[in-house]
Amino acid sequence: MSVFSGDGRHRVAVLARDRALSFELGIVHRLFGQARSAEGAALYEVVTCAAEPGELRTDGDFTLTVAHGLEALAEAGTVVVPASLNDFEQDDFERPDEPLAPAIVAALARIRPGTRVAAICTGAFVLAAAGLLAGRRATTHWRSSARFRERFPDVVVDPDVLYTDDGGVLTSAGGASGVDLCLHIIRTDHGAAVANDVARGSVVPPHREGGQAQYVRRPMPDPKISSTGRARRWALTNLHRPITLRELAAQEATSTRTFTRRFRDEIGTSPGRWLTRQRVERACSLLERTDLPVDEIAVAAGFGTAGSLRLHMKAELGVSPTAYRATFRGP
Repeated sequence: MSVFSGDGRHRVAVLARDRALSFELGIVHRLFGQARSAEGAALYEVVTCAAEPGELRTDGDFTLTVAHGLEALAEAGTVVVPASLNDFEQDDFERPDEPLAPAIVAALARIRPGTRVAAICTGAFVLAAAGLLAGRRATTHWRSSARFRERFPDVVVDPDVLYTDDGGVLTSAGGASGVDLCLHIIRTDHGAAVANDVARGSVVPPHREGGQAQYVRRPMPDPKISSTGRARRWALTNLHRPITLRELAAQEATSTRTFTRRFRDEIGTSPGRWLTRQRVERACSLLERTDLPVDEIAVAAGFGTAGSLRLHMKAELGVSPTAYRATFRGP
């Protein structure tokens, strides 16, 4: 049985459960549904399934009508399990119905080898119950991480990241990090250009690193003094040349120490780490969209030399510029 639709689209099955979080269900359909090839062809087919087809409660004052049963999991190349409102109202996750419904756990345990599985928020409890996270690194919402670690001691829990990807088994933290997770999958499948187009269509950041910290009890910066937007916009127009921390701070008329603190509060990572990521993204886009030699792309992205570009792409993506181009652009 093929994991592709009749027109070649990759099948994504979204497993909805009783009192499903509608925001998380919508994320998957919205983002994968927008992904298009350079010729404008849809790249994914997204279907929603449940333990039993029919009407399903959500976290709002409306219901969903789900057309597919659990058989859809066996026909998918990617399975995504969002959270349920029930997840947050249980102390032990041992109720016989949700979220560890035996039929759901059994269906997940039977999916074909090689199927990519992902969880958004407390959907990670379901993947763990099916044995799909054993021995793997995973995350979940910070409010539930201690309970998750206690319930599933065989999972390596990292409560301080937005999402994890352990060999095609992925988990994410809260609802918004589900956006990052889906964009990461699209980027992995089809490259930065397609993922960036999807992000622009939904008006969300094209890339937040999985290792970026979850925002737990962090006070909001004062909007009158905190924004580093001017410096970031300036940096993006000057990626081709060396950029110092002092220059970035000067764009906001502040000291480097104050700028670094504000930047971390606002973006969740250091200016240097962010700048490197933007350079890699620029290089990826040029590798996908142009025929420029790698040496010229290295200069345009601010790495200076092909060797430096190669080093940073290996560190960030695990591939060389040439291999990346061959994967996402072809010969």
